[in-house]
Amino acid sequence: MASTDKSPEPTPAKGPEPTPGKAMGVGQHMIDKGAMMIQSLEPIKQISHHTCTFAIYSHDMSRQIETHHYCSRLHQNFIQCAVYDSDKSDARLLGVEYIVSDDIFETMPPEEQKLWHSHAYEVKSGLLVNPRVPELIAKPDLENLARTYGKFWCTWQADRGDRLPMGAPALMMSPQAASPGVVRAELVQERDAKYGICSESLKSSRVEIPEPEMINPLADYWKQHGKGFAIDIEDTEMKLRAPFP
Repeated sequence: MASTDKSPEPTPAKGPEPTPGKAMGVGQHMIDKGAMMIQSLEPIKQISHHTCTFAIYSHDMSRQIETHHYCSRLHQNFIQCAVYDSDKSDARLLGVEYIVSDDIFETMPPEEQKLWHSHAYEVKSGLLVNPRVPELIAKPDLENLARTYGKFWCTWQADRGDRLPMGAPALMMSPQAASPGVVRAELVQERDAKYGICSESLKSSRVEIPEPEMINPLADYWKQHGKGFAIDIEDTEMKLRAPFP
């Protein structure tokens, strides 16, 4: 059965084009434009900012990817993000990240906390950026983000060459100062060149952003325990009655 840790074989996922299929015709474009004019699309309209950073596979930390998070707030302490592989119009939707404040995180059971990662290092190191937004404007949000935790599920492992979302979801971790959580220099340089920024300079400018008094040791689970998480999908007997009202 499908597993986070195995490439699905045989698969239509490998090939020269980003995704299999034919280009959209004029008719389909007209249908889409018409739907956009008629429908509200309210959840999408709530997306308020774009964050670019890096993520690391929990089950294989040698695999590191650039990610683009398009985020909306349900309220001050909860953010939900659609995560893409680029900021282009043909970007692939890689997965979803949920972000909560530290006080909400502390209410979670320990088994749940193991699946989450901290954001303090990501922010303070200059790896997490808001493209084209001046630091002065972004700073209040960055100060809040440094005290949050995130849970990021990747449903499309495009970096391994998958042209379709294949296999089981993968849990992702945030960059850290300790190996193997250190982001490769070439990835950072490529991202910085694209946006005309310098992560090292951003790091210097963020020195005064307060760090959390404590990062819960169950977050970033690999740092303390040297283990990641993978999903194996198995056949199971279907429940005929809901276990809850």
